[in-house]
This record gives sequence, structure tokens and C-alpha cells, in this order.
Amino acid sequence: MAATPVRRPTAGTGRSTPLGPWGTFLVRRLAGLTVVAVTLVAGTFLMVQLIPGDPARVVAGADATPADVERARHELGLDRPLVVQFGTYASGLLRGDLGASFQTKEPVAGIIGGRLPFTAEIALFSVLVVLLLAVPIGLAVAARGSRRTDGAFTFVTGTVGATPEYIIGTLLVLGFAIRLGWLPAAGAETVSSMVLPVAALVLPATCVMARIVRREAAHVLAQDYMRTARGRRLPPLRLYTRHALPNLLTATLTLGGLILAGLLGGTVVVESVFAWPGIGQRVIEALLVRDYPVIQGCVLVLGLLAALLNLLVDVVLASLDPRVLAGKGGH
Repeated sequence: MAATPVRRPTAGTGRSTPLGPWGTFLVRRLAGLTVVAVTLVAGTFLMVQLIPGDPARVVAGADATPADVERARHELGLDRPLVVQFGTYASGLLRGDLGASFQTKEPVAGIIGGRLPFTAEIALFSVLVVLLLAVPIGLAVAARGSRRTDGAFTFVTGTVGATPEYIIGTLLVLGFAIRLGWLPAAGAETVSSMVLPVAALVLPATCVMARIVRREAAHVLAQDYMRTARGRRLPPLRLYTRHALPNLLTATLTLGGLILAGLLGGTVVVESVFAWPGIGQRVIEALLVRDYPVIQGCVLVLGLLAALLNLLVDVVLASLDPRVLAGKGGH
């Protein structure tokens, strides 16, 4: 009987899984996304319980009697134990039901559906502008290597990057809307209405991300292969775009993904400053009247969108850097 040949493992392949590198990577990331979703559901439910005031009192009206308030509390389900309330809320989410507004009785899903396009519009456009500005600015400052330029860059980006979006938004309104009259101060009637809200989001995020790009670019430009490329007298555009940019994108996206996801949080304040009819403005309105279902639904959607943006960044990183698939890179 002939001996059965023994298949030897190839050196350096490491452990293999039935799903393959991409399958394992996606399962791991989706499991993390599930944990984030569960945490958001529990966190938003507990968060609204800490809001001062009684929603039943608001719904019943200022002239309501104690009996009217108790009746409203019962109709809203607020007289049940918190565990029961959470169970009802969680089971509704599993069916795709975000509940109904305490104030208007509208389905929360419908409210969010009408507001989400406005928030997505300025958030996605802001992400695109930040990437288009921060990467070339940071790379240009690092390539120049001037102490004076670097000092001015650090001062400006540090100051603007640390300024809250609502202050920047207020200054933009005072300067470009009220003083100069160039742009609308509020609303979403025309394309020009987007300019100031996007600028309020973009300016601090661009400054923070440009600092990250400059730091990583300075490290990349000091490498031996970059000195070799300079020695070959390559054109500057080819030198930086073909040799420097691909090597600094991984680290930049790793940290930049967190910054870009934070833009969604910034929309809550910016939309209120500019009366932009998105989810952020609706959250503020719901907080004022303690509309629990609307608050929970809006915060949950914003949190999930930020998590999905981070997942997208991870997928891009895995495509650029195979070490991420092996669990040796990424964030």
C-alpha cells in the first residue's frame, strides 16, 4: 500500500481560519460594532433618566392637576419599573420600532428619517473637505521644514483646533452673515446655507487632523527611502504623492477616523447655531421638553453612524495595510 503523502504547512503562513483573513477581520469588526450598539442602547436609555424634570408634567401642561400628571405618566409608561421600561424599549428596537414622540405622537423613525438627510449632507461634505484640506496642508508644512512656518502652523492649528464649534459658528455668523451679508445666517433654503455650518465643523477638525498629518509626514520624509528618492531628483509632486503620501495615510487614517467620527457629534451644536433642520437640532428641541423617545432615537442613530464611519475607516486601512488584517495594525 502506498504511503499517504504528508502535507507540510508552508512556513510563515501562521494560523489559518475557515473564514480567511478578510472574513475573520470583518467578523471581529462586526462583533465590536454589536458591542457598541448594545452599549449605546443601554447608555441612551439610562442617560435620559438623568435629565432633570418630569416629562409627564410637560405633556400634561402647566395647568394640569396632579391627577392629570399621573394619567399622563401612565399613558407614557413612565409609572412602570425601569427594568420593564428598558425591556419594552429594547424589544421595540429589535422590531425596528424606535417608539413615538411624547409631544407629537409621531413615530421617532419618521422624525429621524426626515432629519437624517440634512445631517448626512453637512457631515459627509465636511468629512470630504477636511480630507482635501488637512492632508495637503500637513504634508506641505512638513516638506517645507521651516522653523518659522512650523511655529506659525502649530500656533494657528492649536488655537483653532481647541475652539468649540459653537464659538466658531457664532463668529462666522457675525462676520459673514450679519456684518458682510454674504451668506445666510440660518436655515437650509439654498446651497449657500451650507457654507457656514460646514465651515464651523471643518475648521477645528482640519486643524487637528493637519497636525497629525504633519507629524506623520515629518517621520516619513526622514526615512532613507525618501532620501534616496530625493537623490534621484524626482519632481516634487511625484516625490510626495507617490512615495510619501501612501506611507503616511495608514497612521493618519487611524487617528483621523476618530476625528472624522467626532464631526457627527459636532453637528448637534452646529445645527442649533445655524437652525439647520437636522438630527442635532431635533435633539436639542427634544431635550428642552424631555421627549425621551426622540432623544434616545437621535443619539442612538448618531452613535451608530459614528461607529459605522470607524468601521469604514478600518476597512480602508485593511485594504492599504495587510498588517491590519492580521491584527497587527489599525485601531
